[in-house]
Amino acid sequence: MNAASATNEVWLAAGVRSPFAKVDGALNSLGAIELSVPIVKNMVARLNGALPAFIVWGTVVPNLTWSNIAREIVMDAGLPATIPAFSTVMACSTSMVGTFQAAGMLDDGVRDLALVGGVESMSRVQLGLGLKLSDWIRKFQRASSLGQKAAQLADLKPGDVRLYIPAVSNRTSGLSMGEHTEITVKEWKIAREDQDQLALQSHQDAAQAWARGFFDDLVLPIGELARDTIPRPDTSLEKLARLQPAFDRVSGHGSLTAGNSSPLTDGAAALWVASRAGLAKLPATASRVRLIDWELAALDFRIEGLLMAPAFAIPRLLARHGLSYADIGLWELHEAFSGQVLFHIKALEDATFLEQRVGVKPTFGEFPRDRLNPNGGSVALGHPFGATGARILSQAVKELAAMPAGTRAIVSICADGGQGSVALLEASA
Repeated sequence: MNAASATNEVWLAAGVRSPFAKVDGALNSLGAIELSVPIVKNMVARLNGALPAFIVWGTVVPNLTWSNIAREIVMDAGLPATIPAFSTVMACSTSMVGTFQAAGMLDDGVRDLALVGGVESMSRVQLGLGLKLSDWIRKFQRASSLGQKAAQLADLKPGDVRLYIPAVSNRTSGLSMGEHTEITVKEWKIAREDQDQLALQSHQDAAQAWARGFFDDLVLPIGELARDTIPRPDTSLEKLARLQPAFDRVSGHGSLTAGNSSPLTDGAAALWVASRAGLAKLPATASRVRLIDWELAALDFRIEGLLMAPAFAIPRLLARHGLSYADIGLWELHEAFSGQVLFHIKALEDATFLEQRVGVKPTFGEFPRDRLNPNGGSVALGHPFGATGARILSQAVKELAAMPAGTRAIVSICADGGQGSVALLEASA
């Protein structure tokens, strides 16, 4: 589906994010709302009195104290209570899907500007009661006499007294993202050395981007933390090679490690989604590009790899516009794992996969690896699930906006559940 026609253009403008920090690190005292509020306040303050028509926000890890985090952020940020706000979730694609939702709601009239973003506080994950214990407590509270309460106490079994601890794993399979990726990496024969090389490049690119000031206007200091804590400019292939497998310690053939996988991360990020009229409300210095089109893909991860959906979405999106890989000047592929990026690329170059599995003619050419994630990816920068979409889109918008008019970018994110989201962007004069 086209995101914008000639009469209804949709634009993305880069926003700000917090520094990203590993779980239980520098941001461990802040919950999801506390991380989000300064980002939203800063974004709105830049409008010089204007307001967004609505706000879309998302987080992946649930919390029992709120259901619509977007609305809670509006209230805690002291914004006018008349701004509608709703929450969305699609695992790692959360704030990218929020961007697509906002794009479809703009009308270049009353609804001309939306604030979209997401957050994850992996350090402040709320534990819950097991369902059986929750059921028992509700029945106990309804008991109206001591006899009924005594009967309920007799019904409580020791095995029912347990906590629910949210896990980074798929509910259907019971496997973690890393365990699933180990399976797919083996199926596509992705070497450990190649994964480590991509991880090294990600860290080097992220460190160089920070050094030349690329992130200066994209990252808002939170407290005393002004920079990402995860990029390691001093890492090397030798250091990465010494790390032990993190997800397959049994077979002796595991290749995913803490060094070539994105870490559990705390952080929040935002961007603007605007019609042409909405652009007038933004600072003139804000980087902006057009959202040309988007694609969502879903697959049966009991057959395909859990994180393979972008390898289906990207060719379908390009085929719809008659584009080859060489026609894309910037590629931003989310790095849940180095191995996942590499099997995406391998699939994109596999004629049999494209024709038989994706259903498109394999006429895209060779993937241009030199145009991939020039300012670092999630392995080096971090991956707060709900924030990654806004982070990677803002990063792509800034990079693409500095390129010649007409240059295109692909931004891709894989998500738990066998899903994925892809955006086609274009630099415009």
